[in-house]
Amino acid sequence: MFIQTEQTPNPASLKFLPGCEVMLRGNAEFKTAGDAHASPLAERLLKIAGVAGVFLGKDFITVTKADAADWTALKPLILGAIMEHFTTGQKVMLNEDAEHGGHIPSAAAETDSDVVKQIKELLDTRIRPIVAQDGGDIVFSSFEGGVVYLHMRGACAGCPSSTATLKAGIEKMLKHFIPEVEEVRAVN
Repeated sequence: MFIQTEQTPNPASLKFLPGCEVMLRGNAEFKTAGDAHASPLAERLLKIAGVAGVFLGKDFITVTKADAADWTALKPLILGAIMEHFTTGQKVMLNEDAEHGGHIPSAAAETDSDVVKQIKELLDTRIRPIVAQDGGDIVFSSFEGGVVYLHMRGACAGCPSSTATLKAGIEKMLKHFIPEVEEVRAVN
């Protein structure tokens, strides 16, 4: 098994590409080994000293390190854990519905306004695929008073360039296509 790694815009996060499907649908994010009981892979990675977060995407794993940790020491341990996990045939998620910390993109609900439906459509078709290339995800939270609130996940959470991504990229695109959007803000 050959696992590729890619830098992300967030220096605290690395993207690992195992060359196979990681999540059947949706994605999942875990911050502690205790919270990762739904994912044997995330639990294993979070037990490595210095690993502060794990984000599981369709075909990638983004690992975020603690501030004091060094990638030179962490990277071989992470690669070994990922390789062992996949070569032994273990499941990534115990429940493939990703109901324990996971997120499956929500289709527009019947109760959503037309504006919210447009926002979700743009996020899911144009923005989220681009953000996934950098090892992260952006999830719609709400739209209130012209402001779109989004959750930053994976490499996007805590990324030094996430504000620029929100303002110069996402906000600009949403404002262009949806005149009702006045601003985009990140929420925790």
